[in-house]
Amino acid sequence: MNVIETSEHGIVNQETIFHFQQQGNFVYANYSGGLIKKGYLVGKMSDRQLVFTYCQVQIDGVLDNGKSTVEIENLNGKIRLVEHFEFASRPGVFGTNIFQEL
Repeated sequence: MNVIETSEHGIVNQETIFHFQQQGNFVYANYSGGLIKKGYLVGKMSDRQLVFTYCQVQIDGVLDNGKSTVEIENLNGKIRLVEHFEFASRPGVFGTNIFQEL
C-alpha cells in the first residue's frame, strides 16, 4: 500500500510503501520510502476498523510514534484505509491519511 492523500501534519507520502500482514485480528506492517527511513506498526482489527500504534524514524533522524484509528473500505476491489492519527511524540499534532492497495 501507499499513501494517496496526506494530512498537512503527515510525514508519510506517495513514496512511502507499506507491507501489511494479518494473522487473525492481529495486523502489523513495516514501511519505508519518501521521508521515512524505517517504520513499524502493530495493531488489531475488529469488524471494519483497525487500531494500531506506530514508530518511525525519518531520513533526517527524527524519531516519531503515535496511535491511529483506521476505517477500512473496499473501493473497486482495492483495500483503502482512512487513517486518523495522533502523534505521541508531538503532543497536539494529528491528522488524516488515506492509504490504498497498490
